[in-house]
Amino acid sequence: MSELKTTIPKGSLVLVTGVTGFVASHVAKQFLERGYKVRGTVRDIAKAAWLVDDVLAPYFKDGAFELALVPDISAAHSLDEAVKGVSAVVHVATIGTFNPDPNQVVPQTVAGVTAALEAAVKEPSVQQFLFTSSKGAVIIPVLGDDTVVGRDTWNDKTVQLAWAPPPYEPSRAMVVYFASKFAAEKEVWKFAAERKPHFTVNVVSPAAILGEPLNKKQLSFSASFIPDLYEGKTTFLDPSKTIYFTDVKDVAALHVAAVLDPEVNNARLHIWGQHSSWTEIAAIMRKLRPQQASIPEFPTPKTLTISTDQSETLALLKKWGSNGGWRPLEKTVADNLSVCK
Repeated sequence: MSELKTTIPKGSLVLVTGVTGFVASHVAKQFLERGYKVRGTVRDIAKAAWLVDDVLAPYFKDGAFELALVPDISAAHSLDEAVKGVSAVVHVATIGTFNPDPNQVVPQTVAGVTAALEAAVKEPSVQQFLFTSSKGAVIIPVLGDDTVVGRDTWNDKTVQLAWAPPPYEPSRAMVVYFASKFAAEKEVWKFAAERKPHFTVNVVSPAAILGEPLNKKQLSFSASFIPDLYEGKTTFLDPSKTIYFTDVKDVAALHVAAVLDPEVNNARLHIWGQHSSWTEIAAIMRKLRPQQASIPEFPTPKTLTISTDQSETLALLKKWGSNGGWRPLEKTVADNLSVCK
């Protein structure tokens, strides 16, 4: 097979923000495995020890992987130094506190992407800019909704819910997170339209992300769904309806594709993966770990009827991924269960 054509040559430096995160760590790893150099931003160098001393240690030792300390990515000019000399910016970092107060999340998330864009536009070496959005910025999955999601579909409802008057109950945290992604992605497209930067701008919008966490000791919100279910905890799960799941390795591969593929330009890639349910996932878990009595059984869920055309996304995954398509759900679940004793 001939070498794939790329927007930037191997050996180029890629900036990955929030590199200790569930998705960003996989993105960094896949770029490194393809022969690229990665500079990852962190808020605390010490908390990245698991990357430099273990998971990405060989790349760190040979200089292919480096860290950039950015204590507050939402501060003006926060990424001006980190972006120097890079060929691509992959902005994955976000406010992951799940604070239910939109005033503490939305403006800061927008400020973070603005700082990334402003830094990139001042750096001549930048050729690619990729923003990690969310399916939650696009639509809220509601039973009976037959919406066919396209490029111009936006989740205006989540903004209304997020900014409703207080009190800010914990149950509002998820819609506030979605509203922050909504506002940040809007800022990306506004910047691209008004400033017409010298680099290509693309956006990826993943659905729920499961799979292997590279950091086994400190799990992100998404990476903890299956370990929590393993212990019988269902606080943040809704087994009453089906849902779309993506594997973190597929999501990372599509980040790489969105940066490296010359045909991806001004794209908004919906990464919804496979239509499944917590009922099916729990059944897979019981099959894999039959001795774990705490894994619950759920009734047959009702089927969501929202949909989107993932043909472009799937074609890119087949081209740039390693599995010829979506990773099988059983493998995803098994990978996620690897952190459970």
